[in-house]
Amino acid sequence: MGRFILERSDETDAAVALVRDASQFKWYAVTLLIVVFLAYANEVERKRLDIVAAGLAVWVADWFNEIINSLILHATDRAPLWATTGDTAYQFLVGLNVEISFMFATAGLVFAKMLPAERSVKILGMPNRLFFGLVLSLVAVAVELFLNTTGSFHWEYGFWDRPTFPVIVVFGYLWFFMFAAWVYDAPSPAVRWKRLGGLAAIDTGMILVFGVVLGWL
Repeated sequence: MGRFILERSDETDAAVALVRDASQFKWYAVTLLIVVFLAYANEVERKRLDIVAAGLAVWVADWFNEIINSLILHATDRAPLWATTGDTAYQFLVGLNVEISFMFATAGLVFAKMLPAERSVKILGMPNRLFFGLVLSLVAVAVELFLNTTGSFHWEYGFWDRPTFPVIVVFGYLWFFMFAAWVYDAPSPAVRWKRLGGLAAIDTGMILVFGVVLGWL
């Protein structure tokens, strides 16, 4: 029997209990942060600010999805599309912990460094940006599937679950990398940072309004 529409799932309750619980903090988070800084500093040293922008693009895209995910929980009072539970150094939102956030902070760097300099090059008949974005998205979903088997990553709705994993590939990940490619391939640095800054501003606005003011996150 399905749950009553307004009943919270046990996994959701467990995830909500972790959100911004300072007692969960673990010192390895600081080490992870330094690793992320080192990865970005390396690209800055090489004067590859296009790669830096692409890395940040994936990170801010993930924050956008995570904020929407938290708002889905608030709107339904049942469950978000995904929830994370278990040991973490810190949990920002119901589906986002520090480990996931730092992973996405570097995933965009990896993506950009894989891209051929020539945008017109095709791989298996696909534009190379799409090809590498799809590959990394499939890898990310494979990781999600594994995490789901460990009981630390949870789905609640049938349209966002194992049988419908292509939906997760496209809306959970692929658009991150396509956005990063759009930022990376911008015709000028000014346009590149404007594109990145636009989504960053949206994220910041949603955090301030839905999180700080309304307390929905």
